[in-house]
Amino acid sequence: MTHTFPHLFSPLSLRHKTLKNRLVFGAHTANMSVDGLPLDRHYGYYLERAIGGAAMIVVEPMPVHGSAVLTRGNFRHASDDVVPHFRRITDACHEHDVVMIQQLYHVGQHGDWDNSFSAYPSPSGLPSFHDAMGSHAMTEAEIETMIDAFVQAAQRCQACGFDGIELFAAYNALIDQFWTPFNNRRDDRWGGSLENRLRFSSGIMQRIRKACGNDFIVGLAVSIEDEADVALSVEALSEIIAWHDERQLMDYVTCGFGSYFSSGTIIPTFVWPDKLGAPYAEELKKVLQHARMQAEAHIRTPENADYVIASGQADMVSIVRGQIADPHLGNKARDGRPEDIRPCISCNQMCNGRRSRDYWVSCLINPSAGREFEFGGDRFKPSPQPKRVLVVGGGPAGMETARVAAERGHRVTLAEAAPDLGGQYRLAGQQPRRQQILDHIAWYETQLAKLQVEVRLNTYTDAADISPDDHDEIVVATGSLPSGSGFQRALPGQDMLPGAHQANVFSVEDVMSRAARLGDRVILLDEDGNWRGAGTAWYLAERGHKVILVTQHSKVGADIARTNVDYRLRVTLRRLGVAFHTEAGLLDWRGDGATVLDFLSGEQSFVAADSLVLATTNEPFDDLSDALPAEHANVHRLGDCVAARTAYVAFFEGRKLGLAL
Repeated sequence: MTHTFPHLFSPLSLRHKTLKNRLVFGAHTANMSVDGLPLDRHYGYYLERAIGGAAMIVVEPMPVHGSAVLTRGNFRHASDDVVPHFRRITDACHEHDVVMIQQLYHVGQHGDWDNSFSAYPSPSGLPSFHDAMGSHAMTEAEIETMIDAFVQAAQRCQACGFDGIELFAAYNALIDQFWTPFNNRRDDRWGGSLENRLRFSSGIMQRIRKACGNDFIVGLAVSIEDEADVALSVEALSEIIAWHDERQLMDYVTCGFGSYFSSGTIIPTFVWPDKLGAPYAEELKKVLQHARMQAEAHIRTPENADYVIASGQADMVSIVRGQIADPHLGNKARDGRPEDIRPCISCNQMCNGRRSRDYWVSCLINPSAGREFEFGGDRFKPSPQPKRVLVVGGGPAGMETARVAAERGHRVTLAEAAPDLGGQYRLAGQQPRRQQILDHIAWYETQLAKLQVEVRLNTYTDAADISPDDHDEIVVATGSLPSGSGFQRALPGQDMLPGAHQANVFSVEDVMSRAARLGDRVILLDEDGNWRGAGTAWYLAERGHKVILVTQHSKVGADIARTNVDYRLRVTLRRLGVAFHTEAGLLDWRGDGATVLDFLSGEQSFVAADSLVLATTNEPFDDLSDALPAEHANVHRLGDCVAARTAYVAFFEGRKLGLAL
């Protein structure tokens, strides 16, 4: 077969195994266990990516010790109870010619007492960068116990049917804390010289090899941090990797990006460039004589992956969020169908965002992620009774309902009042750095055309336009509209912001659709603390407006803090000259400015401005459902026309309804 991406889809030997291609579904905390056991949710999640074409899957980290537990979804450590459940997963994935690895981890001084109920062990007892706690400097006996814990965990992985393990030495975890002089200030045989600092990791690797034998892969995950001068430099890490490689202690090295010193880069969002980790993988690869090199960190697409391999930067590539968004990325790329790959939008909202709240991960644009065992994976069974389906509204909920219904064999018509599909989602894609959203909408347009969905643009639909004889099912997904009231949750007694009716008051939608005529100075009331407000402020500031952002929250971007991008957002806004009024609200709009109330002090101040932009919660828009006569029995409402919510809710409800029709 001639591949569109010949380098990505060439085989690669890895110790006793041969990878069918170079695409890896890398380690990440899916957080899906039930009482510490990998059950149906885990099984469906990993099996779908195995079916989808990944050559190797690195299952999420197993804590090697009680003090290593980080999340409520972590697996049971030091327990054989996990063995039959993992064996079910590895056996099923092996049937699809997938090499199965499990990551083993301990983050040392950066622990989580709420889940581990244990002091954080570390080389020298430095403070945690996860919380306000300190750590415990390990005794030599405790170090030996920890090495043994890694070895026992590896043996248990072998019993679970895994082909090998990957040691987590990235982001300033326990292993690389021993490597790093900042973290390791010991003066015994575990600190000081390079060989002493590598004694912990080399001891783990040597003992795992002895315990598990030659037919067992040992990988090593590392990362580069370029924003903290105390982190290991590329040169220092290269020396460490070369030392291990010379002794043939590992079979591959995974190079990521970021650390706990500046966690915003660990899972980079759309504000970061593509292929973020590849140049660093290339540097480390230069010192390898025996081990393979794997690159990760924002290598989102098969195009990126093929380039990284073709250019010699790495031997294989881990694409995690891309395969969460589309578990069949591998097969689609292999078969020359890259246009069919659902493109990750690098938002982090439902993967890392959910994980940061200690839930299991999902995906904003692929609601089947984590629900494969309920939704039948990301594949569709034909409906036993094809129907005629009318979907009114071409935003996220309408597009997804139409696509899934058509995938199942229904004959679908999608009517959208605007000249383009996407609704408010398209407007979000016009904010700075958010082109990936527009790519996602273009993917829908391609899929709907392939599925022969009749798309009617510029088509406002009311009850008189719908005949009960023409459709078996009617889906109303007409979205929401700005309320125009300027309502603020922190001022609940004020239903309407005084002055909000004036001509120089606009909504975010007005701005992003270019319907607003704004003056030079703009106050933006950011009620929700997410991208609707802050992304619009960024858009305006880039165009030369002096923006004053007022928010009830303690920091700008509070609602997206869990996606690890809020700090970078604030840096960008500050660089562009945006002024912040946090923990504040507006008492009125006077036409030439607003009265700002500082909630902490109670002080009021007048801020002059030419225009006011409201980023407040929308109101549902549905003038169709109630107007339909009673003979339209099968009418479904979903998305924002039910209640104004997020894009994820719209995609989820669209997927769920499309499967149910």
